[in-house]
Amino acid sequence: MPIATPFHPVTSSLCKSMRWKDWAGYHAVCTYEPNHDGEYFAFRHSAGLIDVSPLFKYDVTGPDAARFLARVTVRDITKLKPGRMTYLCWCDDDGKVIDDGAIVCIGPNHYRITAAEPSFAWFRKFDRGYNIHIEDVSSNIGALSLQGPKAREILASCAEGDVAGLKFFGMMPTKIGGIDILLSRTGYTGDLGYEIWVDAERAVPLYEKLLAAGKSYSMLPAGLDAMDVTRVEAGFIMNGVDYYSAHHCMTEERKSSPYELGLGWTIEADRAPFVGQAALKKEKEKGSEWQLVGLDVDWVETENLFNEYGLPPEICSKAWRDGRPVYDLTGHWIGMATSGAWSPILKKNLAIAQVKTPFAKEGAKLRFEMTVEYRRHTVTATVMKTPFFNPPRKRS
Repeated sequence: MPIATPFHPVTSSLCKSMRWKDWAGYHAVCTYEPNHDGEYFAFRHSAGLIDVSPLFKYDVTGPDAARFLARVTVRDITKLKPGRMTYLCWCDDDGKVIDDGAIVCIGPNHYRITAAEPSFAWFRKFDRGYNIHIEDVSSNIGALSLQGPKAREILASCAEGDVAGLKFFGMMPTKIGGIDILLSRTGYTGDLGYEIWVDAERAVPLYEKLLAAGKSYSMLPAGLDAMDVTRVEAGFIMNGVDYYSAHHCMTEERKSSPYELGLGWTIEADRAPFVGQAALKKEKEKGSEWQLVGLDVDWVETENLFNEYGLPPEICSKAWRDGRPVYDLTGHWIGMATSGAWSPILKKNLAIAQVKTPFAKEGAKLRFEMTVEYRRHTVTATVMKTPFFNPPRKRS
């Protein structure tokens, strides 16, 4: 049975929809209201506040902490300075992705890594010979994500210090209403946003103070349904949806490399040995079989297809994750769309897909499978670069 996050006493009282899901063993709100639209528009026009405590969190400390993390991930963490974060992934010996997440350098010889799924045993597998200590702090820390164009103003009104000066992927210690927090300029919506890390026992009063500070800015508590639409617009991949951890794949075909997931930019291969290095170097020289792309599914063709059955166009109001085949113009299968959503702000039917490399060129026309009245059809889908939505305020 799922357990409560540190914020559950207050989020449960706010959740009018009574719609919850299990996220990594925790109760997580899908929507606070019966429909997620208001929460989505809060993310894009004001700010939304979402409980992201179920993320797994590991503290790595000790003289060899940076060298150890550089060994088990694809990035050279020895270059990461205090107060800075980086996004990355970690792979098995064959260069296939196990998980993706972020690492922050909290201070000298002190790092925190977040993960989508349990990774403690994997990291411990490599700790022999390193002067480090790895601690699972997942249940000790509450985490909130405050995302949207008004996020900076809300935090500046209630947090101490130079919140406005915090750079993209930076972290700073501060206080809100006398409560110690770590504040990072990060998020999963592709917008201006921050994540707030607090000791679990101070979680509820912190949430209440943020609700009060955000009231005049039309900030709303937000659930996973709204965030899922924004992460599709941002082109962000999700473990267990857009790729599967190599640990859980029963076939080699289901595994993915960082290059195939659009994460090649995170790899720093020419350095001291790290897990998967040889395989990743070989793949870079040879080229990847698959590429991650965005798809713009033609709306006029969709309307016309449903009209043939005397129906209005039917698409899921939420982000979908059930996977759709993708074909070339001759009808041959060349990949799969793994998740997608109707974008209210872009007015486009979007999808994230993996396709064979020859078909990944921007502007290429493909065919996207769509079922109407239990009959399979295809409509045109145009290859796009991701992110679909990338406002300047995200990094400004």
